Amino acid sequence: MNLALFDFDGTITTREMFADFMGHAVAPRRLAIGRIVLAPMLVGYKLGMVSANRVRSRVVDYGFRGADLAHVQAAGERFAREVLPAVLRPKALERIAWHKAQGDKVVVVSGAFDLYLSHWCAQHRLELLCSSLESSDGVMTGRYDGEQCAGEEKARRVRERYDLAGFPVIYAYGDTHEDLDLLELADRRYYRWREVA
Repeated sequence: MNLALFDFDGTITTREMFADFMGHAVAPRRLAIGRIVLAPMLVGYKLGMVSANRVRSRVVDYGFRGADLAHVQAAGERFAREVLPAVLRPKALERIAWHKAQGDKVVVVSGAFDLYLSHWCAQHRLELLCSSLESSDGVMTGRYDGEQCAGEEKARRVRERYDLAGFPVIYAYGDTHEDLDLLELADRRYYRWREVA
């Protein structure tokens, strides 16, 4: 049995899904105000002055602090069922199916939220390592529960969960600089669907 590690956004899907999920799960009025309030930070991100992790943390704080957990969980289930099927790459689904047919362990390793990825991965019988959001007594705090699963954190979580020495071959698939640490774990690395050394 080999190990196959797949990033989700931009690798399994055709694009980043963070903004789509926020639009799906956050109330329209709050979303509209948030676009204005967070505009300077987003400009800073585009100019390379603000990290992606910081932007995501701020957007999550604004969008979800005080939100009803059950409401957001329901939005996540709907998002997995209604939105994700339209943005999946056929090539990615074929590759996942190929790995499963070989008897490989297939794991999605993503900065995206378990609120929807847990449903999608359960449907496709895939293992999951991803970002989670914190809640208390049924109310969301607006904070990540632990570190965002991006960059070095992706590799750390894989090493923590799996004995890498136990797999004859490790495959990894990614599409951005946030996946490079994940790709470094692999014997066979695919960046934007091209195999790299």
